[in-house]
Amino acid sequence: MVFREGPLGDLKVPLTWTAAVALIVAAVIAVAFLLADRRETLQDHAYGVTRQTVDVVAKPVSGAIAAPGRWTGLGVDFFRGYLFTASENRRLKAELSEMRQWRDRALALQDTNDRYKALLGLRTDPPIPMASARVVSDSRGPFANTRLADVGSEKGVVVGNPVLNERGLVGRVVGVSTTTSRVLLLTDIASRTPVMIDRTNARAILTGDGGPNPKLEYLRGVDPIQQGDRVVTSGDGGVVPRGLPVGAAVKGLDGRWRVVLFADDAAIDFVRILLFKDFAQLADEKQLLTRSLPPVTTEDPQASILGPVPAARTGAPSKPVAIRPADAPQTSPKPTLPKPVPPPAPEAAR
Repeated sequence: MVFREGPLGDLKVPLTWTAAVALIVAAVIAVAFLLADRRETLQDHAYGVTRQTVDVVAKPVSGAIAAPGRWTGLGVDFFRGYLFTASENRRLKAELSEMRQWRDRALALQDTNDRYKALLGLRTDPPIPMASARVVSDSRGPFANTRLADVGSEKGVVVGNPVLNERGLVGRVVGVSTTTSRVLLLTDIASRTPVMIDRTNARAILTGDGGPNPKLEYLRGVDPIQQGDRVVTSGDGGVVPRGLPVGAAVKGLDGRWRVVLFADDAAIDFVRILLFKDFAQLADEKQLLTRSLPPVTTEDPQASILGPVPAARTGAPSKPVAIRPADAPQTSPKPTLPKPVPPPAPEAAR
């Protein structure tokens, strides 16, 4: 069919409208080219503003659209947790039990570490050598109360050495082998320790009787002790050094003064043994052997009984004056005997 014979055959396009449409299309293309050259400005202004507007509008819309899905997920999780509550409870109980074991172990290690620090921090004045030991055996009975430590003569331990823990005096060594030593506690019935009251300096003997609190005997002085007085070693007899902490004084139900031992505040498992023999090891022998004495002067500052006597007073040559110690025995002067007279010469024979 020929185009003119169709329904559009008589259609005539005006020339003016055709030119206008072409002009508009050309203008749009020109504007597109200009905007393509300034795309950064378009992104910052036109596109940026458009995107901000879309974001502002999309925020509540997206929240409303996502809410059902979110609620559905929460409901599924709640339902799943409700179904598996029993198994989750068993798992949490097992985990809690394991954590409690680790907590108890950590607390025990912390306590042991603190005790080590306190034990290694023991110091005496003047300083006394010490040997660290661990108690490996406990011998208890109605009267006997001893411990066995894993340090012996190889570390210099001898019978009579005092034994302390981080709190105070524990006892003393009564038996020694190469690698072990036996410690007699203060509570043993055979224990006798010279002590003194720190407040009044009153002396006493700490006597064990098999109970937890040894008694104080032979207290000397007027009103020598009060409740709560601190008791320390006196050092009398050279058995133990002076000033080692022992305990606090209390009055027992029997009316006797007793001592609550400081050492009972901690377990007797780690101890320090003082390598103490006698007070001679605490003194400086070099200073004790010094024989230089200070000069002793008389009332006359120019005359010294250690120096020569001035000749002007005696009229004789100066001679040194010997000093006799105060504890020297008195010696009586020897009597002067008359000189023997020689017999007369025999007369010549006539």
